Amino acid sequence: MMSRGILVVVSGFSGAGKGTLMKSLLEQYDNYALSVSATTRSPRAGEVDGREYFFIKKEAFEKMIDSGALYEYARYADNYYGTPRQYVDLKLEAGKDVILEIEVQGASKIKQRFPDAVLIFVTPPSIDELKRRLIGRGTEDEATILKRLSRAKEEGALMASYDYILVNDRLDEAVRELHAIIRAEHSSSRRKHDLIGKLCRELDDL
Repeated sequence: MMSRGILVVVSGFSGAGKGTLMKSLLEQYDNYALSVSATTRSPRAGEVDGREYFFIKKEAFEKMIDSGALYEYARYADNYYGTPRQYVDLKLEAGKDVILEIEVQGASKIKQRFPDAVLIFVTPPSIDELKRRLIGRGTEDEATILKRLSRAKEEGALMASYDYILVNDRLDEAVRELHAIIRAEHSSSRRKHDLIGKLCRELDDL
């Protein structure tokens, strides 16, 4: 019988390299599915509906909220972002470990609904390195970088609520560690209730 997949939530500072980490993980291992979020914002150049996001109208998104079709959602800069239930459920039932790359607020909501979800926070080895990466991207002005660093203070206050802290210093090592964390979770006693019960019953019959 195929075992159900594990729900994995990955959060982290902007500039921690979450996107690159997720891409490398999916390229190297075949048992993962990266959840595709829904959003009401317009697609950017090169983005494809159903790949980067499910791009939907505001009215349709609000209907999803009302009908309970989202596991979590948030509103940023006048646009909604959320995690559709159907996509996640189908992948979990198919035995895939589903990764949600979401903000810390969304992670908290997921943990409330799914206590067995695994929460992993990705960080560079230091804040100096974080600043270097943000500046090195060359895609944002100084004011935007300062906003991201200010946001990082809020996110950092919630790091201790995560199950694991993953330091993304060398990408190849971080990918291996992330994979190892998730594989180890499959053998956690809290996920083996049926097996434990079966073995205990067999012992009672001795």
